Amino acid sequence: MSSTKDRQRAAARARLEKEMAERASAARKRRQRQAIIGSALAVVVIAGAAFFVVQAMKDDKTTEAAAPDSSASADPAANVPPAGPGTVNCVWTPADESGGGKVKDVGLPPVNVPNTGKSTLTFETNLGAISADIDLSKAPCTGASFKHLAEKKFLDNTKCHRLVNKDGFKVLQCGDPFATGEGYRDTDGTGGPSYTMVEENLPTDEKKPYPAGSIAMANTGQPGSTGSQFFICSEDTVLPANYTLLGTINKGLDIVRNVVKAGDDGAFEPSPGGGRPKTEVLIKTMTLAAA
Repeated sequence: MSSTKDRQRAAARARLEKEMAERASAARKRRQRQAIIGSALAVVVIAGAAFFVVQAMKDDKTTEAAAPDSSASADPAANVPPAGPGTVNCVWTPADESGGGKVKDVGLPPVNVPNTGKSTLTFETNLGAISADIDLSKAPCTGASFKHLAEKKFLDNTKCHRLVNKDGFKVLQCGDPFATGEGYRDTDGTGGPSYTMVEENLPTDEKKPYPAGSIAMANTGQPGSTGSQFFICSEDTVLPANYTLLGTINKGLDIVRNVVKAGDDGAFEPSPGGGRPKTEVLIKTMTLAAA
């Protein structure tokens, strides 16, 4: 018969083994989630192509096109006067299709934009209206981008192209101007506007970075690669704090939840994860107005 000390050592060893197994399981799930989202959350990578490219360095031709004369600086913000009270200057980086993605040319938003007040972003969809509150003091440049895109009817008659319904990761992703027409295409999720911008208003709550009802911006995983694609969290979603928090859904979250619950076709498994929504979400119109 084993001694009391033997039994204690066995019990301690069992507890340690259990703790190590739980830690390994948690680490594995964390790695899987990060592998799923990373740059893949930003874009549905088809044959390694991203939906837009951030130009870290421009060649002479691009620089000349961006500058009014040869003496102008290559920095888009260098010749912009300092922002006045209630405004901020945004940097819009021109994007092209050299990375294999698709770009819809809508020009650039204004450089100087408001950083006070609130706006309401509304998507009229085939399932009903979905709207969100945007605080321009937290995400002024992203808010200005959506105002510009709404005025250009950039996302009118486009479909949400991706859905993920996993524990701790439940999102509906939209924002590709080329995701139109009947059915889905392999290229859905690779489109964006003719510019990218710097991320802003990144989450500070590590435990609940993207709460239920959050609307946040997708990106390629590289700094300054935010475009037009966004995702709506139907439930609390744990992701790295790399994605701009644009606002909070104030109407239509039940629509998003029902779409997420209906599931996806698994087209993007195992990487980047999820698939095309089984319940089609068509954005008929997108508008942004002062609250």
